[in-house]
Amino acid sequence: MYLEHFQLKELPFRLSPDPAFLYLSQIHSRAKAYMESTIWFTDGFVVITGEIGSGKTTLIESFLKELEHDVVVAQINQTQISPTEFLQTLLAQFGFSPFRMRKAELLATLNNFLIEQYANGRKVLLIIDEAQNLSNKVLEEVRLLSGVETTKEKVLRIILAGQPQLHDKLDSAELAQLKQRVRLRFHLTALSEEDTVHYVQHRLSVAGAGVRQIFEPETFPIIFRYTGGIPRLINTLCDTALLAAFAQDRTSVSAADLQSAIAELQWVEYAARTHDHLQPLIDDTTPQAQPPVGRLVLSLHGVQLGEAALVPGRLVIGRTSDNELQVDSNFVSRHHAQVVTTVDGSVIEDLNSTNGLYVLGKRVRRHRLAEGDTVRLGQHDLTYYRSLPAASEDERAAHTTVLYEDGEEDGEFEDEREA
Repeated sequence: MYLEHFQLKELPFRLSPDPAFLYLSQIHSRAKAYMESTIWFTDGFVVITGEIGSGKTTLIESFLKELEHDVVVAQINQTQISPTEFLQTLLAQFGFSPFRMRKAELLATLNNFLIEQYANGRKVLLIIDEAQNLSNKVLEEVRLLSGVETTKEKVLRIILAGQPQLHDKLDSAELAQLKQRVRLRFHLTALSEEDTVHYVQHRLSVAGAGVRQIFEPETFPIIFRYTGGIPRLINTLCDTALLAAFAQDRTSVSAADLQSAIAELQWVEYAARTHDHLQPLIDDTTPQAQPPVGRLVLSLHGVQLGEAALVPGRLVIGRTSDNELQVDSNFVSRHHAQVVTTVDGSVIEDLNSTNGLYVLGKRVRRHRLAEGDTVRLGQHDLTYYRSLPAASEDERAAHTTVLYEDGEEDGEFEDEREA
């Protein structure tokens, strides 16, 4: 990679949330203060929303890192679950083995636990990320739990974090009682142009740049125009720009390097984009802005779960719904890997995931994908195919099978092509 070239100790713009890189703009500082208020006030929920990539998860991780030892935390990220599964997940976070309990037993165990923690001087905090995916029935369970109290006060503190759709859900007539329990609602907006400059410089400084200015001054207005101040988009663009400058053996990123990165990502200015311009799981009727040059097939134990089209640009794979390709598994990190695609092919890179990427049983950091390659992440498999000329499904299936078998016999995977 480019670390040694730019004299950096860490990747400054990786997508996985890291509290050490958190830049507290005025907006983010206010949201964090609202989160911190839940420790001292138990009269209602705190709701934090923001667009995909606005920094909610990093903010939560930073908040959790600073909590005192007398706070017991349950953090739920898998939100497409039933009410019973929600209660089981919550108890499992508190150290119980609840998966054979009936619902009445689950509720009794949870109530007793909350009262016991309060009696022992501990505070209990529940944080639900991606809360917009919770069903109304699960949200009703959350409301009922918030009512557990002693003679003096409520005993469970609750933070709901999610995308803007969470506001619409809370405002629905079916959840009127839940809405009454909300004490604070706050929406994370994008960074201003000034904050965008400080954000880029802050992350570079934390990564080891110190006071060195790696991005030239004329690049910042361009960064803001193409990212709209969304932290995740800033990370993607700046990382690609560093690669472009590295490829040209330059020690700073110029406007030309930034334009090369924008061309590689196939981006238009942020104001002209829609938030759903990347839709990886497609069907044959979905219109594509540009023809796919490859595809990834996601499978579990040999059963195909989905297919993602690869167009020039970047596709992020991970556990949470803000990824372009979501893999719903506890063995997969929030942002596990990314696939960078050009007309010449695709490269998959590990994003500092916990369980890594494996090709033929060997862990790899970066791997150029060849026809039929299978990459293991957690318990799931991703199989890569280059796009083929128009043909029947039977012909395409037969062709890909032959290529995959030939690849194994001919040793196409003999090196992991690490950078």
